[in-house]
Amino acid sequence: MSKYKKIIVAGPLVVEAVYPAPSPRDSNAVRAGKKRLSSEAQHRMNLQYCYQKLELEVAANFGVKDLYATFTYDDDHLPKTRKAAIARIQYFWRKLREARGVRGQEARYIYVTESKHGDGRLHHHVLLNSTGEDYALIQQLWRYGRVEYRQIRVDKEKNFETLARYLCKEQRETVGQRLWSTSRNLHKPEVETFRVPDDTSILPPPNAAIVFEDTGDRTTSYGHYRYIKFLAYGWRQQPKPKVKRTRKRKK
Repeated sequence: MSKYKKIIVAGPLVVEAVYPAPSPRDSNAVRAGKKRLSSEAQHRMNLQYCYQKLELEVAANFGVKDLYATFTYDDDHLPKTRKAAIARIQYFWRKLREARGVRGQEARYIYVTESKHGDGRLHHHVLLNSTGEDYALIQQLWRYGRVEYRQIRVDKEKNFETLARYLCKEQRETVGQRLWSTSRNLHKPEVETFRVPDDTSILPPPNAAIVFEDTGDRTTSYGHYRYIKFLAYGWRQQPKPKVKRTRKRKK
């Protein structure tokens, strides 16, 4: 007998599940029971909600030393439409990439454009990798209003999930509209699924810094599944820069 194990690694954030794998020797009842447990576990891992997908993107690319910022507009520069606001921040990103490129630094970012809460003014929430010399440059390039900064917080109360939920709080205005936009150089979460022995269990490693309460554990007469999410050791470290791989030319 065996089980399936699925692991998603997004920077320091790790999500794991172990669930039953049907066997040709199973009776119809046992196969159906295992299938239900398997479906429940996979449902937890399939990232059906937008905030779950964003949570992994955030964790794979940003850490506690990086920036969460809100870009606002003053009265003289307030865009009349969402489209105009997006055009302005895209121009800002182009200038920031150019400025950092001269210094040999990359710009990784995620942002959302909002206008449905508070006083209804258009603004942008931004996640940006920090270089240690950001504030003056960003304020110089963002000439349309104020920029409020703080470092990304990661603990049991505030973490990648709570940040992703906050960034996804406004609903789509049209079908198919993305809730967030990103730079093209983001790291992608790594996903792996494989068979393991039937007696395999999963626990966070002893050196896991923060174990989230979002866990699942269910046992029936047909099998058992277990789901956990935790931050691995070293979660305070910065994500490593993305290295461009080049193919060697054949001689």
